[in-house]
Amino acid sequence: MVLTLENRSTASAPKHAIATPSVSRSLALLGGAAGFAVAFAAAYLLFVHTAGGQQVENGAVRNAQLGQSTSDWSQPLRQVDMIVLLGAASVSIVLISLVRRRFSLGVAGLIALAGPVVVSQILKLYVLERPDLGEHRVASHNSFPSGHVTAAMAVVVALAIVLPRRFRSFVLIAGGFGVAWVAAATVSLGWHRFSDTIGGCLLVAAFGFAVAAVLSRRHLARVAVTPAVIAAVAPLLFVLAGYAVLSTATSGPAQFVAAMVLGAVSAIALAGFQLWQLRRVVFDIP
Repeated sequence: MVLTLENRSTASAPKHAIATPSVSRSLALLGGAAGFAVAFAAAYLLFVHTAGGQQVENGAVRNAQLGQSTSDWSQPLRQVDMIVLLGAASVSIVLISLVRRRFSLGVAGLIALAGPVVVSQILKLYVLERPDLGEHRVASHNSFPSGHVTAAMAVVVALAIVLPRRFRSFVLIAGGFGVAWVAAATVSLGWHRFSDTIGGCLLVAAFGFAVAAVLSRRHLARVAVTPAVIAAVAPLLFVLAGYAVLSTATSGPAQFVAAMVLGAVSAIALAGFQLWQLRRVVFDIP
Protein backbone atom coordinates (compact mmCIF):
# COMPACT_ATOMS: atom_id res chain seq x y z
CA MET A 1 0.00 0.00 0.00
CA VAL A 2 1.36 3.36 -0.98
CA LEU A 3 0.73 6.31 1.28
CA THR A 4 0.69 9.79 -0.24
CA LEU A 5 1.60 12.47 2.24
CA GLU A 6 0.12 15.92 1.60
CA ASN A 7 2.50 18.81 1.80
CA ARG A 8 0.79 20.71 4.59
CA SER A 9 2.82 23.84 4.05
CA THR A 10 1.65 23.96 0.46
CA ALA A 11 -1.96 23.04 1.19
CA SER A 12 -2.38 25.51 4.01
CA ALA A 13 -0.54 28.39 2.40
CA PRO A 14 -2.99 31.20 1.64
CA LYS A 15 -3.30 32.49 -1.84
CA HIS A 16 -1.84 35.91 -2.42
CA ALA A 17 -4.59 38.45 -1.85
CA ILE A 18 -4.88 41.34 -4.24
CA ALA A 19 -3.97 44.49 -2.33
CA THR A 20 -6.64 47.18 -2.44
CA PRO A 21 -5.19 50.55 -3.50
CA SER A 22 -5.33 52.97 -0.61
CA VAL A 23 -4.25 56.44 0.45
CA SER A 24 -3.71 58.01 3.84
CA ARG A 25 -6.85 59.27 5.51
CA SER A 26 -5.32 62.72 5.80
CA LEU A 27 -4.68 62.88 2.05
CA ALA A 28 -8.20 61.65 1.33
CA LEU A 29 -9.64 64.40 3.53
CA LEU A 30 -7.54 67.02 1.75
CA GLY A 31 -8.91 65.73 -1.53
CA GLY A 32 -12.41 66.05 -0.13
CA ALA A 33 -11.71 69.62 0.98
CA ALA A 34 -10.49 70.43 -2.53
CA GLY A 35 -13.62 68.83 -3.98
CA PHE A 36 -15.86 71.01 -1.83
CA ALA A 37 -13.88 74.10 -2.81
CA VAL A 38 -14.22 73.26 -6.52
CA ALA A 39 -17.96 72.67 -6.08
CA PHE A 40 -18.26 76.03 -4.30
CA ALA A 41 -16.60 77.79 -7.23
CA ALA A 42 -18.73 75.84 -9.71
CA ALA A 43 -21.94 76.83 -7.92
CA TYR A 44 -20.96 80.48 -8.07
CA LEU A 45 -20.00 80.39 -11.75
CA LEU A 46 -22.97 78.26 -12.83
CA PHE A 47 -25.75 80.04 -10.93
CA VAL A 48 -24.41 83.60 -10.72
CA HIS A 49 -22.31 84.09 -13.85
CA THR A 50 -24.63 82.54 -16.44
CA ALA A 51 -27.90 83.94 -17.74
CA GLY A 52 -29.54 80.54 -17.36
CA GLY A 53 -28.43 80.26 -13.76
CA GLN A 54 -29.75 83.70 -12.86
CA GLN A 55 -33.02 83.06 -14.63
CA VAL A 56 -33.85 79.80 -12.84
CA GLU A 57 -33.16 81.39 -9.45
CA ASN A 58 -34.65 84.85 -9.85
CA GLY A 59 -38.11 83.44 -10.36
CA ALA A 60 -37.98 82.10 -6.81
CA VAL A 61 -36.77 85.44 -5.47
CA ARG A 62 -39.53 87.38 -7.24
CA ASN A 63 -42.14 84.99 -5.91
CA ALA A 64 -40.85 85.33 -2.35
CA GLN A 65 -40.74 89.13 -2.57
CA LEU A 66 -44.42 89.26 -3.49
CA GLY A 67 -45.12 88.57 0.18
CA GLN A 68 -47.67 85.87 -0.59
CA SER A 69 -45.41 82.85 -0.39
CA THR A 70 -43.63 83.48 2.89
CA SER A 71 -44.75 80.87 5.38
CA ASP A 72 -45.15 81.34 9.10
CA TRP A 73 -42.61 78.61 9.81
CA SER A 74 -39.79 80.78 8.43
CA GLN A 75 -40.55 83.89 10.51
CA PRO A 76 -38.61 82.82 13.65
CA LEU A 77 -35.38 83.19 11.68
CA ARG A 78 -35.93 86.95 11.72
CA GLN A 79 -35.50 86.88 15.50
CA VAL A 80 -32.26 84.87 15.50
CA ASP A 81 -29.17 86.96 16.27
CA MET A 82 -26.35 85.18 14.47
CA ILE A 83 -23.71 87.04 16.50
CA VAL A 84 -25.21 85.69 19.71
CA LEU A 85 -25.44 82.20 18.20
CA LEU A 86 -21.81 82.22 17.09
CA GLY A 87 -20.70 83.63 20.43
CA ALA A 88 -22.54 80.91 22.33
CA ALA A 89 -21.09 78.25 20.04
CA SER A 90 -17.57 79.62 20.57
CA VAL A 91 -17.94 79.55 24.34
CA SER A 92 -19.31 76.01 24.16
CA ILE A 93 -16.36 74.85 22.06
CA VAL A 94 -13.87 76.33 24.52
CA LEU A 95 -15.64 74.79 27.52
CA ILE A 96 -15.86 71.37 25.88
CA SER A 97 -12.16 71.41 24.99
CA LEU A 98 -11.27 72.40 28.57
CA VAL A 99 -13.44 69.67 30.08
CA ARG A 100 -11.92 67.12 27.71
CA ARG A 101 -8.43 68.58 28.21
CA ARG A 102 -7.99 68.84 24.45
CA PHE A 103 -6.72 72.38 23.89
CA SER A 104 -5.63 71.76 20.29
CA LEU A 105 -9.03 70.29 19.53
CA GLY A 106 -10.66 73.47 20.83
CA VAL A 107 -8.48 75.58 18.55
CA ALA A 108 -9.41 73.36 15.61
CA GLY A 109 -13.10 73.71 16.45
CA LEU A 110 -12.84 77.49 16.60
CA ILE A 111 -11.09 77.54 13.22
CA ALA A 112 -13.82 75.33 11.72
CA LEU A 113 -16.40 77.73 13.17
CA ALA A 114 -14.89 81.15 12.48
CA GLY A 115 -13.01 80.38 9.27
CA PRO A 116 -15.94 79.83 6.89
CA VAL A 117 -18.03 82.56 8.54
CA VAL A 118 -15.32 85.20 8.05
CA VAL A 119 -14.43 84.01 4.56
CA SER A 120 -18.08 83.97 3.47
CA GLN A 121 -18.54 87.60 4.47
CA ILE A 122 -15.32 88.70 2.78
CA LEU A 123 -16.24 86.88 -0.41
CA LYS A 124 -19.82 88.12 -0.45
CA LEU A 125 -19.12 91.76 0.37
CA TYR A 126 -15.74 92.46 -1.20
CA VAL A 127 -14.70 89.79 -3.69
CA LEU A 128 -17.57 88.13 -5.52
CA GLU A 129 -19.87 90.09 -7.82
CA ARG A 130 -23.21 89.40 -9.42
CA PRO A 131 -22.93 90.48 -13.07
CA ASP A 132 -25.79 92.22 -14.85
CA LEU A 133 -27.09 89.65 -17.32
CA GLY A 134 -30.42 91.30 -18.05
CA GLU A 135 -32.36 90.20 -14.97
CA HIS A 136 -33.45 93.62 -13.63
CA ARG A 137 -36.60 92.63 -11.77
CA VAL A 138 -34.81 91.49 -8.60
CA ALA A 139 -32.05 92.87 -6.40
CA SER A 140 -28.76 92.81 -8.28
CA HIS A 141 -26.39 92.80 -5.31
CA ASN A 142 -24.38 89.66 -4.66
CA SER A 143 -25.79 87.38 -1.98
CA PHE A 144 -23.51 84.37 -2.53
CA PRO A 145 -22.88 82.59 -0.19
CA SER A 146 -25.53 82.78 2.52
CA GLY A 147 -24.13 84.01 5.82
CA HIS A 148 -26.98 82.45 7.81
CA VAL A 149 -26.52 79.00 6.30
CA THR A 150 -22.75 79.25 6.59
CA ALA A 151 -23.00 80.11 10.28
CA ALA A 152 -25.52 77.36 11.01
CA MET A 153 -23.51 74.64 9.27
CA ALA A 154 -20.26 75.92 10.81
CA VAL A 155 -21.71 75.51 14.31
CA VAL A 156 -22.71 71.92 13.50
CA VAL A 157 -19.34 70.93 12.02
CA ALA A 158 -17.33 72.62 14.77
CA LEU A 159 -19.30 70.79 17.47
CA ALA A 160 -18.88 67.51 15.60
CA ILE A 161 -15.12 68.04 15.72
CA VAL A 162 -14.75 69.03 19.36
CA LEU A 163 -17.24 66.60 20.92
CA PRO A 164 -16.35 62.93 21.55
CA ARG A 165 -16.71 60.71 18.52
CA ARG A 166 -19.76 58.89 19.94
CA PHE A 167 -21.75 62.13 19.54
CA ARG A 168 -20.64 62.83 15.97
CA SER A 169 -23.47 61.04 14.21
CA PHE A 170 -26.15 62.70 16.31
CA VAL A 171 -24.64 66.18 15.91
CA LEU A 172 -24.31 65.96 12.14
CA ILE A 173 -27.70 64.33 11.55
CA ALA A 174 -29.71 66.52 13.92
CA GLY A 175 -27.68 69.57 12.94
CA GLY A 176 -28.23 68.83 9.27
CA PHE A 177 -31.98 69.09 9.76
CA GLY A 178 -31.49 72.37 11.62
CA VAL A 179 -29.40 73.77 8.77
CA ALA A 180 -32.06 72.55 6.34
CA TRP A 181 -34.64 74.70 8.11
CA VAL A 182 -32.33 77.72 7.97
CA ALA A 183 -31.65 77.18 4.27
CA ALA A 184 -35.32 76.82 3.37
CA ALA A 185 -36.27 79.78 5.57
CA THR A 186 -33.78 82.14 3.93
CA VAL A 187 -35.30 81.27 0.55
CA SER A 188 -38.84 81.61 1.91
CA LEU A 189 -38.07 85.06 3.30
CA GLY A 190 -36.58 86.19 -0.01
CA TRP A 191 -33.14 86.73 1.49
CA HIS A 192 -31.28 84.15 -0.53
CA ARG A 193 -31.32 81.91 -3.56
CA PHE A 194 -30.71 78.16 -3.62
CA SER A 195 -27.13 78.66 -4.80
CA ASP A 196 -26.44 80.87 -1.78
CA THR A 197 -27.54 78.13 0.59
CA ILE A 198 -25.60 75.29 -1.01
CA GLY A 199 -22.61 77.60 -1.35
CA GLY A 200 -22.59 78.18 2.40
CA CYS A 201 -22.75 74.43 3.09
CA LEU A 202 -19.94 73.70 0.65
CA LEU A 203 -17.69 76.38 2.11
CA VAL A 204 -18.10 75.01 5.63
CA ALA A 205 -17.48 71.46 4.46
CA ALA A 206 -14.25 72.53 2.75
CA PHE A 207 -13.01 74.06 6.00
CA GLY A 208 -14.19 71.08 8.03
CA PHE A 209 -12.40 68.55 5.85
CA ALA A 210 -9.22 70.64 5.83
CA VAL A 211 -9.26 70.83 9.64
CA ALA A 212 -9.96 67.09 9.83
CA ALA A 213 -7.00 66.40 7.54
CA VAL A 214 -4.68 68.31 9.85
CA LEU A 215 -6.05 66.61 12.97
CA SER A 216 -5.71 63.13 11.47
CA ARG A 217 -2.20 63.55 10.09
CA ARG A 218 -0.63 61.86 13.15
CA HIS A 219 -2.61 58.68 12.62
CA LEU A 220 -1.53 56.06 10.10
CA ALA A 221 -5.04 55.02 9.07
CA ARG A 222 -5.58 54.48 5.37
CA VAL A 223 -8.71 54.42 3.25
CA ALA A 224 -9.50 52.80 -0.07
CA VAL A 225 -9.03 54.92 -3.16
CA THR A 226 -12.66 54.63 -4.27
CA PRO A 227 -14.20 56.42 -1.24
CA ALA A 228 -11.47 59.04 -1.49
CA VAL A 229 -12.32 59.70 -5.14
CA ILE A 230 -16.03 59.85 -4.31
CA ALA A 231 -15.31 62.42 -1.60
CA ALA A 232 -13.52 64.61 -4.14
CA VAL A 233 -16.06 64.29 -6.96
CA ALA A 234 -19.45 64.02 -5.23
CA PRO A 235 -19.72 67.70 -4.13
CA LEU A 236 -19.62 68.87 -7.74
CA LEU A 237 -22.31 66.32 -8.61
CA PHE A 238 -24.50 67.80 -5.86
CA VAL A 239 -24.24 71.21 -7.54
CA LEU A 240 -24.93 69.90 -11.04
CA ALA A 241 -27.90 67.87 -9.82
CA GLY A 242 -29.33 70.92 -8.05
CA TYR A 243 -29.01 73.00 -11.20
CA ALA A 244 -30.64 70.28 -13.31
CA VAL A 245 -33.59 69.91 -10.93
CA LEU A 246 -34.13 73.65 -10.52
CA SER A 247 -34.05 74.11 -14.30
CA THR A 248 -37.09 71.89 -14.66
CA ALA A 249 -39.25 74.44 -12.81
CA THR A 250 -40.64 76.93 -15.32
CA SER A 251 -43.01 79.12 -13.30
CA GLY A 252 -42.20 81.45 -10.42
CA PRO A 253 -44.14 79.48 -7.78
CA ALA A 254 -42.57 76.22 -8.96
CA GLN A 255 -39.09 77.74 -8.84
CA PHE A 256 -39.80 79.07 -5.35
CA VAL A 257 -40.87 75.68 -4.00
CA ALA A 258 -38.03 73.92 -5.79
CA ALA A 259 -35.46 76.33 -4.35
CA MET A 260 -36.74 75.81 -0.80
CA VAL A 261 -36.83 72.03 -1.12
CA LEU A 262 -33.43 71.86 -2.79
CA GLY A 263 -31.90 74.09 -0.13
CA ALA A 264 -33.21 71.86 2.65
CA VAL A 265 -32.38 68.57 0.93
CA SER A 266 -28.88 69.74 0.01
CA ALA A 267 -28.14 70.74 3.61
CA ILE A 268 -29.22 67.33 4.92
CA ALA A 269 -27.40 65.49 2.14
CA LEU A 270 -24.14 67.38 2.66
CA ALA A 271 -24.32 66.88 6.43
CA GLY A 272 -24.85 63.16 5.87
CA PHE A 273 -22.05 63.05 3.33
CA GLN A 274 -19.68 64.63 5.83
CA LEU A 275 -20.75 62.09 8.44
CA TRP A 276 -19.97 59.26 6.04
CA GLN A 277 -16.47 60.60 5.51
CA LEU A 278 -15.73 61.75 9.07
CA ARG A 279 -17.36 59.04 11.17
CA ARG A 280 -14.10 57.12 11.72
CA VAL A 281 -11.66 60.01 11.81
CA VAL A 282 -9.79 60.29 15.12
CA PHE A 283 -9.78 63.89 16.37
CA ASP A 284 -8.68 63.18 19.95
CA ILE A 285 -5.30 64.89 20.05
CA PRO A 286 -3.78 66.59 23.12
